[in-house]
Amino acid sequence: MNYETVIGMEVHVELQTAAKMFCRCYAHHFQIPPNSHICPVCTSQPGSLPVINGRAIELTVMTGMALNCQICHHSVFDRKNYVYPDLPKGYQISQYESPLCEEGWLEMSLDGDGTSPSLRRIGIVRVHLEEDTGKLVHSGNSSLVDYNRAGVPLMEIVSDSSLRSSAEACEYVQKIRQLVRYLDASTGDMEKGAMRCEANISVRPTGSTELGTKVEVKNLNSFRSVRNAIDYEVKRQIETLEEGGSIRQVTMGWDDNDGFTREQRSKEYDDDYRYFPEPDLRAVDLSDDWIETVRARLPELADARAARFQAEFGLTTEEAALLTEDQALAAYFEDAASAPGSDPKQVSNWIVGQLFRRLKEEEIGIEAVQIRPGELVELIGLVADGTINQTAAREVFDRLWEKDSPSPTQIVEQLGLRQISDSGELEQAVAAVIAENPEAVAKIKTGNDKPVQFLMGQVMRATRGKANPQLVQELVRRQITG
Repeated sequence: MNYETVIGMEVHVELQTAAKMFCRCYAHHFQIPPNSHICPVCTSQPGSLPVINGRAIELTVMTGMALNCQICHHSVFDRKNYVYPDLPKGYQISQYESPLCEEGWLEMSLDGDGTSPSLRRIGIVRVHLEEDTGKLVHSGNSSLVDYNRAGVPLMEIVSDSSLRSSAEACEYVQKIRQLVRYLDASTGDMEKGAMRCEANISVRPTGSTELGTKVEVKNLNSFRSVRNAIDYEVKRQIETLEEGGSIRQVTMGWDDNDGFTREQRSKEYDDDYRYFPEPDLRAVDLSDDWIETVRARLPELADARAARFQAEFGLTTEEAALLTEDQALAAYFEDAASAPGSDPKQVSNWIVGQLFRRLKEEEIGIEAVQIRPGELVELIGLVADGTINQTAAREVFDRLWEKDSPSPTQIVEQLGLRQISDSGELEQAVAAVIAENPEAVAKIKTGNDKPVQFLMGQVMRATRGKANPQLVQELVRRQITG
């Protein structure tokens, strides 16, 4: 029997605010001494009262707008009751029946069967706001609790069950990360815990409209984990059904080291959490004027920017997608492409080729790049006007990568990289190479054109890469065939 996979994603995003959700403690918690950013509020000491972080509300609403959600004028914080060591209150302040945003969608280009890419809308059920929990640190047979993370604003984005494969789920999560980064709502750094995922997975016979029993998989802290965990769980569920078993609604944890899911507990239902309105917090009432003020501050998002790059700079869909993947990268390209005398296509080629190569080699982001957009444009211009060839240009590029390097033109003069385009100067070098390689010359005279490239290479070596390649090719052919 063939089966169809049905996936819904819950993405938890730590918001980039200075303070925690309900107190004034510094929200940063990565690699700092345990329990150094805590207070009576975020550790739930008797007599302490929460106060809502307005910036967290704004960032959540902005995210909802970017996800085409309805913004709720009236929303309420609730108590979600469960007991766990990393939850100092014995409950979590979250949202249940009245979230900030609901009924939206995210448009994505999904491969589907891998052969026919198409635009699809993935439904967004809700975007709501809650507080993060503390962090358990396990050591041997004991566990310690670090409450630095407790109370950090945590935005939860819940999709519908429109995703049909691990690849689609992975792409969806990548799209969410890109969006929150463009909004400057979160770093989205999964390796630092700033974005975490849970997948609700079920399978059903192909063609069936009835949903199968879903299993929630937690501990998905990387794109690789999302892909591998879903693939494993789908395989496990299908094998269970094929063997005549049934799927139980449970919560599973993904073990990234061992590569399998492990049952953690039976799946709770909403009633198990005994939701009720948080009595220590007022409802959040948003006016039309406030909502429109936030909407006016929305930046140009990746899809819109990619479409504009195609229209303004003549980029392909693939080029535009690559160059808008990161907001800082998109700004870098636009600065270079918009400079006077710039060739946007060549700028794109150099960024996608040489710049990406160095970023990958050094494992850094565009923010750390020493080469300014104007210097890249100057370098491309030196190639275009024949001052240097491509080989020399790559050498100049690598010199520009160094801190406090001279300008491209100065590097060319310092290293003596000006291209030799004087035919008289090159004819002697070409003649010498031809004389040294009679077998190659004989093959060319019989109609075999391949040795031409070999001879050109020898001339380039003799001129230390400074010869004009086009002129060299012309002179080689002229001296051999007349």
